[in-house]
Amino acid sequence: MATRSVQVQRITYISRRPFAEVLARLESKIGHPDMSKFSKDVAAASTDEELEQVVHRAVGPADLMEFNRMDFGAVLKKELGPKAPQSVRLLVGNPLIMKQMVKRVPDAGSYAPVTILVDERPDGIHLSYDTMASYLAAYGNPDALKVARDLDSKIEALLAEAAG
Repeated sequence: MATRSVQVQRITYISRRPFAEVLARLESKIGHPDMSKFSKDVAAASTDEELEQVVHRAVGPADLMEFNRMDFGAVLKKELGPKAPQSVRLLVGNPLIMKQMVKRVPDAGSYAPVTILVDERPDGIHLSYDTMASYLAAYGNPDALKVARDLDSKIEALLAEAAG
């Protein structure tokens, strides 16, 4: 058995805009493909160029796409009622970016796609992200870290824009 410690850096932007507006601003910059069709198209791609075309059709202006979402706020409302805070976890990424990291550091597949948490707190709407570079730093691969830092920059810009 091998054990590796990973220290994670979390970035959080806080917005005073309404939750729905912040989430909509975020959603407008990422692609929302039909994941069943996307998976079939990825499987059908026979070359790297065809894969790139499939991904480019799926990503949004931020060069990212949504893989999945979990609406924790809807779950909280079952117990807390309409005053429950809103909270949504988005799994976002770009398979081409993930590929570049995973081929250098296979464990990167444990961290990608990444999580963006959008949640309502007393001081505003928090947009939080654990940086990919912090996950991969422990592996010591400079090429993977460069890709991770580029991804972190894309996501930080996305969060800053969504927070307004």
